Amino acid sequence: MKTAMQTRRAITRTIASLALCLVCITTATAAESTAGRNTACLVEINGAIGPVTQELVVRSIDRARRNGASMVILQMNTPGGLDHAMREIVKAILDANVPVVTYISPQGSRAASAGTYILYASHVAAMAPATNLGAATPVQLGGLPGTPADPARHTDQNKSGDGKTDMERKIVNDASAYIRGLAKLRGRNEEWAELAVRDAASLTAQEALEQHVIDLVADDLTALLDKLDGRKVDVKGRIVTLNTRGLVIERISPDWRSKLLAIITDPNIAYVLMLAGIYGMILEFSSPGAILPGVVGSICLLLALYAFQLLPISYAGLALLGIGLAFIISELFVTSGGVLGLGGVIAFAAGSIMLFDDEYLAVSLPMIGGTAVVAGGFMLWIMKRFATLRHRQVVSGAEYMIGRTGTVREAFSGRGRVDIDGESWLADSRTPLPAGRQVRVTGMDRLVLKVEPADTTAAEE
Repeated sequence: MKTAMQTRRAITRTIASLALCLVCITTATAAESTAGRNTACLVEINGAIGPVTQELVVRSIDRARRNGASMVILQMNTPGGLDHAMREIVKAILDANVPVVTYISPQGSRAASAGTYILYASHVAAMAPATNLGAATPVQLGGLPGTPADPARHTDQNKSGDGKTDMERKIVNDASAYIRGLAKLRGRNEEWAELAVRDAASLTAQEALEQHVIDLVADDLTALLDKLDGRKVDVKGRIVTLNTRGLVIERISPDWRSKLLAIITDPNIAYVLMLAGIYGMILEFSSPGAILPGVVGSICLLLALYAFQLLPISYAGLALLGIGLAFIISELFVTSGGVLGLGGVIAFAAGSIMLFDDEYLAVSLPMIGGTAVVAGGFMLWIMKRFATLRHRQVVSGAEYMIGRTGTVREAFSGRGRVDIDGESWLADSRTPLPAGRQVRVTGMDRLVLKVEPADTTAAEE
């Protein structure tokens, strides 16, 4: 019996050892296969460039470096985006140890504004037919609205003829120097790059090729890879020859974190989260102990604040939102005839429109209108509620007690107990009262009722 058990254990150990060896061999083979493959990481950029795009591109370049990929291809179709996100992407491209190819595709796509800077920063710039790039003039986002120019500066502006404020000139000059530096680094057309910033110039694919803005035009991804084969590029002072024969394309999709960022950094979602957070906290403070509104409200408010940290918000718009909500809530406690409520709705709507100062990152007007209507309805409900309460009979206090009738609990002369509406009250009477006598309240001194026989009034009448 003992020998059989030992034999069984020996067989089990042998099988486990063989399985472990098989796993090690498979892992090593897979690693060799991956290392031996000629791969390229393909990242698709569609829509406005923001924090999600930045995180995806930076992560893809780092992944390509770690996995030994031959290149990173950014297939781009964007109307522009945030300056901060664009600069972080450009920084990642310039610091990349692998060639980065930016390809404006498919046909009908564009690389406007921020996309033009990314294209200029790439080691290879390519476009598909019927695409365009340019219009890279920066727009000041967020912050407080500009203050009017003083008379002296206004006169200088008219003399110069550009009609721009000092801040606008600084932003344009900075962007112009930035893109010229990228163009010089990659050996591309510097003059047109400056025109794209100062005059919002744009070019088609063929015009961009003729003016040395891009390196090549390719109909599709397959044609692009054929034209890239054997091309030499300078990667941080190191000449790299691109080899695209047998290249395996690895598409990099957003992970859960990028998907979550994409959801909460949508201006409409961030706007709803902010409102849900504010109303949740108001409900919690007005009804302490409810717990659920406070928990949900705090989570929504923190998510909204995180989104606002990443998005270009206007502080003036945010202040108007806060003032509007404060006025609407104040209508609960201050009798203003609707002035506070109406002003709050107007401030709320104006702040919502100003909150995100960007064409591609803004709260939709239907949502703003819907929330303004809800806020206005809430204000009207409050006013109607107060109007109803004014005409309702008093249900507590001395005014409610005067005129009520009750029954004497035990006979007394001077002070004793009476029952009124199921409650026992201390009462004071000038007339001796027997038990069970009906009395009427004529006054109230603190918590002592002044009573008289109920039939006295009837007898007098």
